[in-house]
Amino acid sequence: KTGNVLFCTLMITRGCESFTSIPKVARSRALHSSLWMAPDDSSVEEDESATNVLGTSLRSCCTDVGGTGIGTGFYRNGYCTTGEQDLGRHTVCCQVTDEFLAFSASVGNDLSTPVPAYAFPGLKGGDIWCLCAQRWAQAYDAGKAPKIFLQASHEKTLDYAPLEVLRKFAIDGDEADRRLDDLNEQRERLNKLL
Repeated sequence: KTGNVLFCTLMITRGCESFTSIPKVARSRALHSSLWMAPDDSSVEEDESATNVLGTSLRSCCTDVGGTGIGTGFYRNGYCTTGEQDLGRHTVCCQVTDEFLAFSASVGNDLSTPVPAYAFPGLKGGDIWCLCAQRWAQAYDAGKAPKIFLQASHEKTLDYAPLEVLRKFAIDGDEADRRLDDLNEQRERLNKLL
């Protein structure tokens, strides 16, 4: 029963679509990862090649979901990065709640059941996961959206929800505001120099 329903984290408006496999390299990394870093921790690793919703380097979301050793994200590397293969846009780093998981299951996307074949540990309230942006927007519209980590949510999330809305759900909102203030100050200084 877990077959095609499994990764309806690849949720698309017209319904649930699944992919056949997670790239072998990503599966290997996910299964051998043992490090977890909180997204709002200043020691968090950053992916310089990807940008978050604030326009800064994307931070790691979670590399050890629920203590399973499995990283989150479409590529299971702990980042909410996306690419051509990621039709569902797993770009929102969120902390799921039981209420959200029940909502997700009610619309055909059971995120609570583990599916080892896809390196999916199954989620429980409190777990941190890279959620499909469209699923987050759907949950927001239904009043069930989970809280998010702005600095670990990929910029593609902005195709589904504006920063002003995302900010209202931010766990790392104060830190994100400070980071934006610092960037604006730097921009002002540069403008004065030019």
